[in-house]
Amino acid sequence: MSEEDRTTLKYLVNGPEDAPVLILGPSLGATWHMWDRQIPELSHHWRVLRFDLPGHGGAPAHPAASVAELATRLLATLDQLGVERFGYAGCSIGGAIGAELALRHPHRVGSLALVSASPRFGSADSFRQRGVVVRTNGLDPIARATPERWFTPDFAAAQPAIVDWAVQMVRTTDPGCYIAACEALAAFDVRAELSRIGVPTLVVAGADDQVTPAADARVLVAGIADARLALVPGASHLTPVEQPMAVTDLLVRHFSSSWQSADHPTGMTAIPAPPPKPVISPVQPGAEVVEYGHHVPEPLLDTRSDAYDQGIKVRREVLGDAHVDRAQSLADEFTGDFQDFITRYAWGEVWTRPGIDRRTRSVVTLTALAARGHLDELAFHTRAALRNGLTPTEIKEVLLHTGVYCGVPTANSAFAVAQRIIREETSPEG
Repeated sequence: MSEEDRTTLKYLVNGPEDAPVLILGPSLGATWHMWDRQIPELSHHWRVLRFDLPGHGGAPAHPAASVAELATRLLATLDQLGVERFGYAGCSIGGAIGAELALRHPHRVGSLALVSASPRFGSADSFRQRGVVVRTNGLDPIARATPERWFTPDFAAAQPAIVDWAVQMVRTTDPGCYIAACEALAAFDVRAELSRIGVPTLVVAGADDQVTPAADARVLVAGIADARLALVPGASHLTPVEQPMAVTDLLVRHFSSSWQSADHPTGMTAIPAPPPKPVISPVQPGAEVVEYGHHVPEPLLDTRSDAYDQGIKVRREVLGDAHVDRAQSLADEFTGDFQDFITRYAWGEVWTRPGIDRRTRSVVTLTALAARGHLDELAFHTRAALRNGLTPTEIKEVLLHTGVYCGVPTANSAFAVAQRIIREETSPEG
C-alpha cells in the first residue's frame, strides 16, 4: 500500500497461492511479527495473510476511529487481492476485528478464532485514560509496562530478548494511531450481539491473562452458538508468542475441521460454507476445551427518548463510566429528575450538536466553570478535557487566558484543581 492510501492495510502473505486464505490479526501495540512462529506450520496448509494496524510496524500512520473502520480497511485490502471468503484468527484488538467481521460481514468469514479476546475489553474509562497517558507522556511508559501485561513472570525472566523486542515494538508505534486504537476499544462492546455470530469459533485464552481473563473468554463461548474454549496454561495475554506450539496446534486443528479448500481462479482460494454440524478435533494436551450453554438474555427494552439515550452515551464517553455510575447511584426521588434533565438537555441536545467538536466544547466548559468558581465541576471536566484530546499544555493556556479576562484569583484556584487532576490522569501505568 502507498503512504497516501487510507482505505487499506499493510499486509504480508505466506503460503501456497492455491491454498485457502487464513487471516491473522495482531494485538494493540504489536506487529504481524507476533505470528512469526505460527507461520511455518500454518503456511503448509493455508495462504496466510498478516496485516499491521495503522502506525504499527512502519505502516502508514492513518488512525482508524473504530473497530468497524479497521474491519472495513481489511476488507478493502482483501477485495484488492480478490479474496472473497476466508478464515480469520485475531489476538486482542485483532480478535475484536474478527468478531466485527463475523457480525457485519458473515458471508465473508468461513471460520473464526478469537485469541486473548473479549466482547468488551476492560472499561471504556481505562482505555481513554491510557490515551491521555500516551498523549501526555508518549508511548515510553506504556512500552515499559508491556512485559507485565503481555507475559507471565517466568516467561519474561527466561526470554529477555523477546521482552526487549516487545518493548521496542510498542515504543516505535505511532502515538496517534495507538490513541485512536484505544478509543476504538473503549467504544467496542458486542456482548448483546454474540448470538448472531454464526460461524464455527475457537476461543483461546491464556490461563494467566489479566488483560482479557478467562472469564471474558467464557462470555464469548456462552454467547456464540458454535464455539469452543481452549484454555492454555503458562500463558498471559500475548499467547501466540508465549506458547507458540500450543496456539499453532489449536489453530491447525480448528481451521482444518471447520472448512475444506476449493480452487479459485484468482489463486486466492475461496472458502466454501462450513458444514452444518462441524466437528472440532481434540486439542493438544494442556489445553482445556469447555462447552457452555448459549442462552443470552435479551436486553431490557428502553422506552426513553432518543435525547436521553444519546445523552447518556455522550456523557459516559466524556466524563467516564465511573463518574456517571456514581452520579446515577446517588440519584433519588429528590435528585433523579435533575439527573434526567441534564442527561437529556446538556448531553443529549447540546454536547451532541455538530457545530463545534468536543475539544472546543471542553475549552468553553473549562473557561465557564473557572470563571464562575465551580471548582468541583472544573475537576471532572478537566479530566473530560484530557479525554477529549486537550493536552496539559493546552489546558494551561486556557486557564492563563481565563486569568486575563476573569481575574487572577479565579485562575489561581482553577490551576490548583487542574494541576491535581492532570497529575492523577497522566501518571504512567505501573
